[in-house]
Amino acid sequence: MLEFLTEYGLFLAKSVTVLVTILVVVGFVVAMGQKHKGDEKGHIEITRLNDKFRANIEALKDVITDDEQRKVELKAEHKQEKADAKAKKKASKKQAGDETPTDKKSRVFVVQFDGDIKASAVENMREEITSILGVATSEDEIVVKLESGGGMVHSYGLASSQLDRIKKKQIPLTVCVDKVAASGGYMMACVADKVLAAPFAIMGSIGVVAQLPNFHRLLQKNDIDFEMLTAGEHKRTLTMFGENTDKDREKFVEDLEDTHELFKDFVTEHRPAINISEVANGDVWFGKRALDNNLIDELMTSDEYIANRVQDADVFEVEYVHRKTIQEKLGMAVQGAADRLIITWLTRLQSSRFFS
Repeated sequence: MLEFLTEYGLFLAKSVTVLVTILVVVGFVVAMGQKHKGDEKGHIEITRLNDKFRANIEALKDVITDDEQRKVELKAEHKQEKADAKAKKKASKKQAGDETPTDKKSRVFVVQFDGDIKASAVENMREEITSILGVATSEDEIVVKLESGGGMVHSYGLASSQLDRIKKKQIPLTVCVDKVAASGGYMMACVADKVLAAPFAIMGSIGVVAQLPNFHRLLQKNDIDFEMLTAGEHKRTLTMFGENTDKDREKFVEDLEDTHELFKDFVTEHRPAINISEVANGDVWFGKRALDNNLIDELMTSDEYIANRVQDADVFEVEYVHRKTIQEKLGMAVQGAADRLIITWLTRLQSSRFFS
């Protein structure tokens, strides 16, 4: 028992030390947060996918290729690299003394959009697109890897407008869909010059839906009154707690139909080859059927398309990364310290003779 108390006392002393350290760290984080309060909320990160693809291939070759054969391959690759570098240098000198620019590799910028019901990812995408448009030309290309089951009309309207900024700059835009681009997701996809989809990716639907529960009878049953005051005949139509009338429903459906017409006009404007009367009925199509209905241009995964572009272009993945807030940093520090304390405490208890 005495030995256990001694061990526990040592553990308690260490715990107090850790807690004091945490307080010091918290103070430091708060001070730094105040110092950099006006800093940007995040930053752009760029990954050159050519290097990533090549590194993966080289790593695989190192494992599966015979040592002697690998030496020969590396020697040949090194020789080719020197030749390419020499040719590039020669072309640069020629370009410097010639008014006519020489051919150069095109650039491809890849961004990712994973959509939720509020299209929250548009906050990152707008930063990524703004950065890319600062350097891209009509000789380049922007590829958007899009996944979304749709959501709020106004949110996906904004997301579509972000992609339309690319079109207005006359920069080729390609959208790749590996799993799903439905409803608002397809509203975004149809803006592109070229839409690619995996064979079983879900495309569509060109439709509008709204639903809500109504608790009016439940409130009546429990003698609960609900009052809603409005100014304007159509300020509120259907409600969750009040009594809905046929007139309310009629107006609500009228608004849905108007939104649907706007959606159909939007799709027709960007993909005139679509027979909108046949596809704008709320149906969804897998990749092959979507191709037959001109909803997409080609069956291909994003991996295949990007791997092909790596062969003839410089491909860059662009991602906007948020800077962690003080609260997030503090939470991670406290969580880590707490986890270590719990593990240490359990280890002490298990090793103590008092519990043997």
